[in-house]
Formats: sequence, structure tokens, C-alpha cells
Amino acid sequence: MPSLIDHSLFTLLLWGAVGYLLGSVPFGMIISSAMGLGNLRNIGSGNIGATNVLRTGSKGAAAATLLLDGGKGAVAVLLARAVAGDGAAQLAGLMAFLGHCYPVWLGFKGGKGVATFLGIMLALAWPVGLACCLTWLATAFTSRISSLSALVAAAASTFWMVVLGHSYGFLLGVLLTLIVFWRHRENIRRLRAGTEPSIGQK
Repeated sequence: MPSLIDHSLFTLLLWGAVGYLLGSVPFGMIISSAMGLGNLRNIGSGNIGATNVLRTGSKGAAAATLLLDGGKGAVAVLLARAVAGDGAAQLAGLMAFLGHCYPVWLGFKGGKGVATFLGIMLALAWPVGLACCLTWLATAFTSRISSLSALVAAAASTFWMVVLGHSYGFLLGVLLTLIVFWRHRENIRRLRAGTEPSIGQK
């Protein structure tokens, strides 16, 4: 009979795998292809996320991508929490994020994870997620730059966790923030150079 430790390890591995598979679904590419908008790899930045989908000219496709990319992160967290508890939920969220950024189906070349990050935060602790979304919106409204909004929202996530009393997710927040910054390293270079495109700019 397996021990409790073995069972717990199996449970974590299972929900890690479920989170990764959910996160790796490339909704941006699926929606763009289904709507006849072309191959996202040949459009704009070549990214599979909602910001690049918007560059196809379809706001509806971009909105659907945003919701579905956020939803897959939220679903991973909520399902794992309901079945296996908070520890599995945090691991599933992390793996969903990694699945979006590094999907096996696309040669580990995925998106930058912003929508999935926000979905994970909303599911993990909705007040923190809401604060992160408002931070993104406020930065986007003032700067009109999606990447800067993502960086500010990610950097603020751990601050909101502490302020709003949800510090149990602090380590996950730090890990996700570091990955968001890594995935945006080219954007950071362009921000420093003043050449980063604004939202909707082709």
C-alpha cells in the first residue's frame, strides 16, 4: 500500500501535469485560425497572446483570447483546489503558466503569460487578482503600452498579496513575476530605448 507521502507526491505531480496541459492550449492560434485571421507567428511580434491577436484587427478575437487564456489559468487553480487543496492549486497554477509560456505543442515557444497570470491571481485570491487587473488597466490607460502594464501588474502582485492578507501565495507570486519579467526581456529593452509599440499598433 502506498504511503501518505507517496500519495501526496503523486497528487502534486498529477495536478502539475493537469495544469501544464490546460495552460498549453494555444487559444490565440486556435481562434485566429478559426476566424481566418492568419497565422499569428507571421503577424506582429509572432506571439500567441491577446495583444498580438489584436494586431490582426479583430477586437473580438483578442477579447476571446484574453478570456480563454485567463480562464485556463483560473480553471487549473480552482479544479486543483477543489480536489486536492491549496498546495496542489498553487502548483497547478504555476504549471498552467509554464504551459502557456512553453507549450510542448509549439516547440516550447508560447506566449508571455499575462492573461494566464491574471487568471491565476483571480482564482488564487480574487481580491489580489482584482487589484492586479486594476493595476494593469490603470497603467494601460496612462501609458497605452501593454508590456509596461503587464510588468507593473506583475511586480505589484506580491505587494497586493501582503496588503490584502493573502501572503500564503507570496512565493508563487514571486516566481510568476520573475517569469513575466524574463518573458518580457525584449520588451524591457524596447521600453528603455523608447521604441516599444503602443496597444493596437501594428
